[in-house]
Amino acid sequence: MTISVADLALMIDHSLLHPTMTDDDLRAGCELAARYACATVCIKPYAVPMAAELLADSSTLVCAVAGFPHGNSHTAIIIAEAERAMAEGAREIDIVANTGKVLGGDWDYVATEIVAVNQAVTAQGAILKVIFENDFLTSDHITQLCEICSGAEVAFVKTSTGYGFVKGSDGQYNYQGATEADLRLMRANCPDTVQIKAAGGVRTLADLLKVRALGCSRVGATATAPMLDEAAARIAVGQGGY
Repeated sequence: MTISVADLALMIDHSLLHPTMTDDDLRAGCELAARYACATVCIKPYAVPMAAELLADSSTLVCAVAGFPHGNSHTAIIIAEAERAMAEGAREIDIVANTGKVLGGDWDYVATEIVAVNQAVTAQGAILKVIFENDFLTSDHITQLCEICSGAEVAFVKTSTGYGFVKGSDGQYNYQGATEADLRLMRANCPDTVQIKAAGGVRTLADLLKVRALGCSRVGATATAPMLDEAAARIAVGQGGY
């Protein structure tokens, strides 16, 4: 089946989360996402009203983060942040599974929080994505999180915030994000009703097509324009048919 540029655009949550982004940067990002007809912009909570206004006449939805980027807020605060974002126009919410609780094996806490937030989000007609900070986790942790999210019937599970930096042997901090092994593991441990979002490291058209082939239906990306422009250029010269 041939994949169109529009199909690829509908995979993208255009990420506008970097802490240095100004309001002008956020406006430009919303305009870019609308121009390419991306699925959503993933934006900071305070900027949801601005994004909702800018995107009102487009097909691109607003996705807000809550309890981001470490999932360390009280459950009630995460829910309150999500509810305010939805009241201001967000139709998708991304939260982070509490990494310390995951690593400590407090699965009752993790499951209770995810269920509570998902119920609050879906009650408003929105959908929830749950981020696993996979760089901090083992395969067993990821598998257990998949089981919890599947039981809670969340819409998506996601690989990374893009801010889960791990200190390497050289003393530098970095992250891997969406690895092939983790994406295969997550897809294998979630039913088809739970979609997979690849975030962290999807920077080229080749990356986008690769994660799509691995079963991802959404990606978090900042390199939206280069990826989609390359796809359009390839189709224009007869090199499409992805």
